Amino acid sequence: MTTNAQGRRLQDKVVIVTGAAGGIGQAIVRRFAAEGSRVVLADSEREIADAVAASLPSPAGALVQLCDVGDESSVASCVAATLARFGRLDAIVNNAGTMSFKTLPEWTQADWERILRVDLLGAAFFTAEAMKHMKGGAIVNVASIHALMTTASVAPYAAAKAALLSLTRSTAIEGKPLGIRANAIIPGAIDTPMLWDNPNVKSGVETIEKSEVGAPEDIANAALFLISDEARFINGASLVVDGGRTIRL
Repeated sequence: MTTNAQGRRLQDKVVIVTGAAGGIGQAIVRRFAAEGSRVVLADSEREIADAVAASLPSPAGALVQLCDVGDESSVASCVAATLARFGRLDAIVNNAGTMSFKTLPEWTQADWERILRVDLLGAAFFTAEAMKHMKGGAIVNVASIHALMTTASVAPYAAAKAALLSLTRSTAIEGKPLGIRANAIIPGAIDTPMLWDNPNVKSGVETIEKSEVGAPEDIANAALFLISDEARFINGASLVVDGGRTIRL
């Protein structure tokens, strides 16, 4: 295991985490901060993000940045604020996501654009900024098991997450000459409001056993590994983190 002198894997690394106020986002922020990272909490929910930042072991090492990930100028402002505060950017975790439920005939153009802006374009915009400003480092895109197999009524979400895996591969190819690695995490059922508010789960259309539900910390640990130097030879990969739920015949 490769560690620095302090024994913390992200000591003084500057990392932007999008969707930092959500369940998985909070877990990533806390895990990274515990490993010595300076974390930028990018989210549209300022009050929650402020509370998370204030609870960290070193609040002064955190920056809360109000950010609409689907707006290119907002993303650029977030990166500019990061560089102004810390003087560098070492990694980005594109975790922000949104999900809605309608049948295919019900989805409007506005619906599609709203979900694609958050679940796909946000990662694309942050990736573009990374390639402009990062001197090496890593990007992790948090996708979903819906990128591989899905259910009814979530077509835009599933399509966006599948495209996110493709974006990850493209980023790995174009980022390699810049020393930037890119990998994706494919979470299964994770204990967050997004899971339990899912009408397919509530109605029993999608059944989930308790043993198949992971914790946000499970995704945070995977993100930590992929960002760290321990994953230096992993590039363009998609890591399924679902407790084995999707391997059954």
